Amino acid sequence: MSFFRKMLLMGLLAFNTSLSHAEMTIEITEGIESAVPIAIVPFALQSPAGAPVAISAIVNSDLGRSGYFRTLDEQSMPAKPGSAQAVNFKDWQAVGQNYLVIGQVSEDRGQYNIQFQLFDVYKGEQLMGYRMTSSPAELRRTAHHISDLIFEKLTGTKGVFSGRIAYITSTGQGKRSTHKLQVADADGFNPQTIATSVEPLMSPAWSPDGRKMAYVSFERKSPAIYVQTLATGERVKVADFPGINGAPAWSPDGAKLALTLSKDGSPDIYVLNLITRSLVKLTKSYAIDTEPAWSPDGSAIVFTSDRGGKPQLYSMPSQGGLEKRLTFSGDYNARASFSPDGKNIAMVHGNGGDYRIAVMDIATRSINALTAGPSDESPSFAPNGSMILYASQKGNTGFLSAVSIDGKMQQKLVFDSREVREPAWSP
Repeated sequence: MSFFRKMLLMGLLAFNTSLSHAEMTIEITEGIESAVPIAIVPFALQSPAGAPVAISAIVNSDLGRSGYFRTLDEQSMPAKPGSAQAVNFKDWQAVGQNYLVIGQVSEDRGQYNIQFQLFDVYKGEQLMGYRMTSSPAELRRTAHHISDLIFEKLTGTKGVFSGRIAYITSTGQGKRSTHKLQVADADGFNPQTIATSVEPLMSPAWSPDGRKMAYVSFERKSPAIYVQTLATGERVKVADFPGINGAPAWSPDGAKLALTLSKDGSPDIYVLNLITRSLVKLTKSYAIDTEPAWSPDGSAIVFTSDRGGKPQLYSMPSQGGLEKRLTFSGDYNARASFSPDGKNIAMVHGNGGDYRIAVMDIATRSINALTAGPSDESPSFAPNGSMILYASQKGNTGFLSAVSIDGKMQQKLVFDSREVREPAWSP
């Protein structure tokens, strides 16, 4: 049975690998050769008690793991200025730094005031400066926000450090397995369990506003689709038809879900209105149609089908209509994910049992394989379109990785778990 058919027929449900709770670190396995030197000086603490979070260390980690910047070790810093007046740009030029970040943190009645400045070392001028206030609980998020501001200022692309990722893990073996849907910060900190089940959980999908999650649960021995509000934990079962209920995908306005149902026989693509609960059948094929993905403007849905003999990507209007085949290169193209600008589609691209993450330029239909394979799957675009998060496997170990859209930068997301799968990057 092919990988495609196993996936469609829910054959990947009996996970028996021993797992543990997932904390994550990120390894840069391949960086951009032109990474820009930047120094993030430890922020000066103006409070005797200090701060519960080292903001500058988080910023240093964020920018360093992006692959676009080469951060300077604290031990190699010629000085640790806490104010603009204390900066000697020649010192930083001497150690080859293009940019410099300094900051200060002070406490005021339980709140923290954070100030930071970004300098161009060779021009000797300030590029950006901000003041912000944070509660102790929000200090990590504030640090990620600072990273986003710096990244966008220096690259012209929005940062993704403030975002979150969802993924599936399991613990135990066989019938004693416990499956979890978890959400964590983009750097792996603050993991939170959204759903737990002794039966498999699958296909997490973020709502466009990032407040809800749709997913498939087998908790009652058969697949059903749930929508859960993250802040409250409230969840609603929205699809529990006979047969397959799978692959939920949110419309850009958050009012509908495209999904795969087999209640009428073979798996087809349907659209469920979450307000009226009306259901519209889009495809009517004897083949397997699954994995719908909405275009960013909501006008089209791309899906996977083996109607031509092997899994390929097809497109159709989201209201229904003519279905057009998109992919012809390779004997396997599946699991589409649109870039935020709608210009590219990430996919699983396979030949002869070798599965890699690839990107197709929609205008030219050219396909560029980005990863080495052989078992890569579940691509998910970052909200700024610069990176693709995906799952991979080596032996019996499943893990997550990320690759830049040009393939020049690779990251491996290392959990303390032996198995992590089905990643989804938040909007």
